[in-house]
Amino acid sequence: MAWWKEAKYGMFIHWGLYAVPGGKWNGKDVATAGEWILNGAQIKVKDYEPLLKQFNPVKFNADEWVAIAKRAGMKYIVITSKHHDGFALFDSKQTDWDVMSTPYGRDILKQLAAACKKGGIKLCFYHSIMDWHHPDYLPRRPWDPRPEWTPKFERYVDFMKGQLKELLTNYGDIGVLWFDGEWEGTWTADKGVDLYHYVRSLQPKIIVNNRVSKGRSGMAGMTQGDHVGDFGTPEQEIPASGLPGVDWESCMTFNGSWGYYDSDKNWKSTQTIVENLVDIVSKGGNYLLNVGPDALGLIPKPCVDRLDEAGAWLKVNGEAIYGAQPGPLPKPLPWGRITTKGKKMYFHVFAGNSGQVTLSGISGQFGPFKPLAGGASITPRQTPEGITISLPAGRSSLPRVYVTEVRGEIKFVKPLVKQPSTGAWVLGAKVAEATGHANYEAAKDCIGFWTSADSTVSWPVRVSRGGRYQVEVTFACEPGSEGSLVEISLTGGRTVMKVTKTKGWSDFVTESVGEIQVKEGQGTLLVKPLKKPGGAVMNLRSVKLVPVR
Repeated sequence: MAWWKEAKYGMFIHWGLYAVPGGKWNGKDVATAGEWILNGAQIKVKDYEPLLKQFNPVKFNADEWVAIAKRAGMKYIVITSKHHDGFALFDSKQTDWDVMSTPYGRDILKQLAAACKKGGIKLCFYHSIMDWHHPDYLPRRPWDPRPEWTPKFERYVDFMKGQLKELLTNYGDIGVLWFDGEWEGTWTADKGVDLYHYVRSLQPKIIVNNRVSKGRSGMAGMTQGDHVGDFGTPEQEIPASGLPGVDWESCMTFNGSWGYYDSDKNWKSTQTIVENLVDIVSKGGNYLLNVGPDALGLIPKPCVDRLDEAGAWLKVNGEAIYGAQPGPLPKPLPWGRITTKGKKMYFHVFAGNSGQVTLSGISGQFGPFKPLAGGASITPRQTPEGITISLPAGRSSLPRVYVTEVRGEIKFVKPLVKQPSTGAWVLGAKVAEATGHANYEAAKDCIGFWTSADSTVSWPVRVSRGGRYQVEVTFACEPGSEGSLVEISLTGGRTVMKVTKTKGWSDFVTESVGEIQVKEGQGTLLVKPLKKPGGAVMNLRSVKLVPVR
């Protein structure tokens, strides 16, 4: 795992026959498009197979793909050797449903393996356990029974092992085998154990993700219980806090789909990419960012441009990322993140923060704060709130990084949110403590991905004036996910909110949800779900307490 822990940042590539329709079938956009178009449009295999003779990526250039990853500062590539549609991007002797049967007729993975070796990038393979095309895979899609063949799942498992043997004997040393599609009932934990050890028997040093077995906890991606797999795989989300002693990697799309989807131009900004990377590394994980090349073999230009910009930031600030360890505090900070290397501590100050920033709840001796981008060092000050630095004037959409050396012992004190002397009291998502499947989303300034009723959001507070307060909540909730019951409590007072729908996860409204009697003193304002009928509790931006006159 040593190289993987050092690398921190990789490129995911979803590419296959689905790039040809590019999210459209029979001239219409398919909501679950991209690599899932066969399933989303309920296409029969016999109607999907003609794509084989349309796949001719004449502009594919493996050296250029590797060059893009290198300029971006990425250290490894994970490519779909076979996705759920069963099509293989390599020369497989197990089937004709592969790239050699297309007009292109050349082994994509062989070319990419050579380019990665030449470019110093670690090559890794994604491989789907689920296979909608193979006649022996079960379960079949309900709209495509193919009664002419009596399937036998064990025969499919032998086929899959045959393809994996090809991948691990014909393309050199492979860094990671990234499995997926393990959730259907035909795949079992025992089969996962067997496949894990089979793969390791072919390449003993290979890393295998936790989707080889059945222990993954949904999109949160972490293994529950005793299952094989070398790292967890959060999908489209970042854990709310660090997971000490656990290896994990957040995989995310560049827009809304993994495979090429021509209509989806909602690309992540360079700022989001860099802040995601910093957030993930500050919590001890790796970032696997996906691109979906088009049918010609080109990575979309907006992706390339943003990757180049992120790579330029990494050229300056990479020492705070590669091989870095999590920061000293268990939760994200309102102004940015912290990574560490030995006695060195790196402050990543996110866009929108100027003037003074404070590392609350910490005391100790620190050296000058030196900007990695160059410029004058800043002398820190110990204040009652924590370690404070005064930032120079200037703006940047990307994090400004300062390095300091810790001198001696650091002491930690849990910071409390203090009540203002007058007026309303707003408790924002940035300074909240979220547990489990609830994370701070910087782009929306809210607690989002709140997919479990066992997860809570809280603020440690000091109440200076007891009394009765009106509770106002600012939130968003997509239609279809409404109906959660949420208890809001503080120092003995409580009220219950029923989450109503808004126009979407980004459409925030403010509602008055009741009154609570609050006692003076130290306490915790706790937002705790009692019931969650939909896919998520809500996106929570703030809780406001207004004194009742």
